[in-house]
Amino acid sequence: MLNNQELAKYIDHTLLRPGVEETEVVETCREAREFGFKTVCVSLDSLPVAVRELKGSEVLPIAVIGFPVGNEATPEKIRQTQRACELGAREIDMVINRTLLSAKKYAEVVQDIRAVVESAQGVPVKVILETCELSDEMKVIACALSVAAGASFVKTSTGFSTGGATAEDVALMRRVVGPQVGVKASGGIRDRETADKMIAAGASRLGCSASVAIVKGETSTSSY
Repeated sequence: MLNNQELAKYIDHTLLRPGVEETEVVETCREAREFGFKTVCVSLDSLPVAVRELKGSEVLPIAVIGFPVGNEATPEKIRQTQRACELGAREIDMVINRTLLSAKKYAEVVQDIRAVVESAQGVPVKVILETCELSDEMKVIACALSVAAGASFVKTSTGFSTGGATAEDVALMRRVVGPQVGVKASGGIRDRETADKMIAAGASRLGCSASVAIVKGETSTSSY
């Protein structure tokens, strides 16, 4: 089993609730530095504060793109990605266009993801699938399309739909993408036991707002 310090390096400490105050971003970054989390994941609006607060630390700032629905036109996702990188994002978490995916417009899904990957100019891109809304067949297809488009990770969930990560979905995604692409489990991870299950299933990163409770061995009542 991982010790707390090792587990912390799997965690994207997340603050994506609407209406976040600057003081909350500052506190989230302070926690990330204190506990040694891998990243802090915030909205584009909160990114400048996160970049400022994490400067000089090993914690990376992440911005979300097309969040939480993912159906923005590709030029808007490109604009958001370019702005995030200009502001200092070191990773990008984008939401897949599930309207195109459901319509089986797979070439357009690949084009949408690839446009973000290219706009990020080497900054790793994670593709959020929202697995709770997809059949297993569509999860497989979405993972394959993400890899074909050059994504560095596939990610289970936004945390704002009807469900979050499951160990079964993580294991399926890992089988599809293989060992070279990351798998991020996010949504509903509120205790150490669940975090350990996700890693055992193949997760290489965990998206959590309950990060502090998890590494302390506690259970959070957080909704994300």
